[in-house]
This record gives sequence, C-alpha cells and structure tokens, in this order.
Amino acid sequence: MSGTARRLAVLAAVTGLLASGCGLETTFALPFDVAPGSITPEPELDGVGVAVGSKDFTENQVLGYIAEVALTAAGAEIRDMTNIQGSNSSRQALLTGDIDLSWDYTGTGWISYLGNTDPVPDEKAQYEAVRDADLAANKLRWLDYSAVNNTYAFAVTKEFAQANNLKTTSDMAALVRDSPDKGVFCLETEFISRNDGFPGVAAAYGFDAKAVQVKTFGSGTIYTATSTGSCNFGEVFTTDGRILALDLVVLEDDKKFFPQYNATIVMRDEFAAAHPRIAKIMAPVVAKLDNETIRKLNAEVDVDGRDPAVVARDWMVREGFVALPS
Repeated sequence: MSGTARRLAVLAAVTGLLASGCGLETTFALPFDVAPGSITPEPELDGVGVAVGSKDFTENQVLGYIAEVALTAAGAEIRDMTNIQGSNSSRQALLTGDIDLSWDYTGTGWISYLGNTDPVPDEKAQYEAVRDADLAANKLRWLDYSAVNNTYAFAVTKEFAQANNLKTTSDMAALVRDSPDKGVFCLETEFISRNDGFPGVAAAYGFDAKAVQVKTFGSGTIYTATSTGSCNFGEVFTTDGRILALDLVVLEDDKKFFPQYNATIVMRDEFAAAHPRIAKIMAPVVAKLDNETIRKLNAEVDVDGRDPAVVARDWMVREGFVALPS
C-alpha cells in the first residue's frame, strides 16, 4: 500500500478488543482504501495515530466516519471508536484519552456538560460561549462549528404548508390562534411537559397550549404520523433524514426559542496543539456540511439502509476531498 492510500476500518464486525479505561470497543473489519482527493494536499499526518469516536446514532456515526476518511487520506493511522453509547460516555472517553477526536453539539456542551440552564439564542454566540468555557474548565478545544444544527423544530407536510401559507413557527402560532381546530400536534411525552419544550414554545410564540390537541408518539414515529395526516404539526429534529424522505417542510424557529446544536469537532487541547494539521485538514470538510447535506446522508443510512461508513466515504469522494485508489 502506498503512503497516499491508507487503510480505513469500516463498521461491520467487532473483534472484542477493549480500549483501556472505559470498556469501549474498537471496531475492525475488511478495510477499504482512500487517497487524497483533487482538492486536498498530499498526506500531512503520516503515521499519526488518531482514535476517532462517535455517539451511537446515525448522524454522529456519519460525522465520525467523515473525519476518519479525511484523516486516513491525510496519512493518519485511525483507530475506529465510533458507536459509543450515550453522550456522557463519549464525553468521558474524550476526557480520559480513550479517544482523541469526536463530534459534539454546542447546545449539548453548554447545557448538558457545562451545566448551564439558559441557552444562547445565536448560533455563533452559543458556539463561542461553549468553546471558551470548555477550554477553560476542561482543556477541550472546539474547532470551528459547522452549519449542521440538529435542534428541535416543527414540521408539516408540503401540502399543509402551502394551503396555510406556513414558513415559520410564528406562522404556525398565528394559525392555531385563529383556527384552534388545526392545532393538532404529534409530540414526545417528555417534550409535552418540559419548559424548553411545548409549554415554552407556546409562551414564546403566544398561543394557548391547552387549546390545541396533542397526540403522544415515540420520536421515531412522529415523522410518519405527520406525513400521513395523523397530526398537522410534528416535533422533529432538523437534520433527520426522514424529513427529506417523507417530503416534510421544517418551519423556521424565527424567534430562536430552541437551543442551538451545531455539530463541531472536539479534541483535547494538548492533542490539538500537538497536531495542528488536523484542524487544517478538517476545516474545508466542516465548511461543506449543512443541514440539507446531512439530512441526505442520514437518509441514506436510515431510509436506504446503507452502511454509515460507506455513506461517509462516498460523500467525501463526490466532494473531491478523497479519492479511491486506482
């Protein structure tokens, strides 16, 4: 194998090898090769070991594999630690050094890890707040944030949006104030009662939460229920691939009520300082990611049943960041 084509482990079979300290599993499988793409330089991380982690849901796995593909093409020796169960376990693995790099979300960092109760409404300001606080308190470095913002929103069918001229959550609030019978919502149990959920939305946007009809669903079934007309408004996550697959329209949170959850690469400061080229290599990849892009990639996994590692690799090839060896 040449210096420009490095082996990348793809999620398929677990050997049972445990990483130190956390009981995390390293995944090995039949590898595929990638080389620098048409818009990337020759390898700059030749032989550098990088343990890449992710949480155990589709989007974070795809993002983890995107980092693995990019760094593999740059010459790094990747240890695949994707699919860690739970945010807290992933965070702990980063703090203890079981992983060197992972993607996290600014709202999660600010609220769940750093213990703040009030989110920062602006994306950039939220990122800067968590970046500065986490570096000072925990010596974790958040790289530049992406436009991928996996936050809450309400979705409707395209037909319902067009019939009622709906583009924003303010439009939704005006409609249910004027026509309460159209206020039929599919919500998760927890979202119904949380202050940063439905009661808070109603207060912020000025409609009566008790005057509308609420149906309780699991998060995975809300998308289908909304698309089939079981409700007019469904609580969704803005980057979910089912939005695209079911042709739903996401209403803009124009008053910025929901916390901002921009996906960002996080590393220990010591590791980032020792390998500054990682940030350089990942910067153009991060800049290319947005909600529309990640929805499509998520849908390839959740709707089409493709492997997240292969989805990540193929996107990187299409964008010219990496190439398949000839």
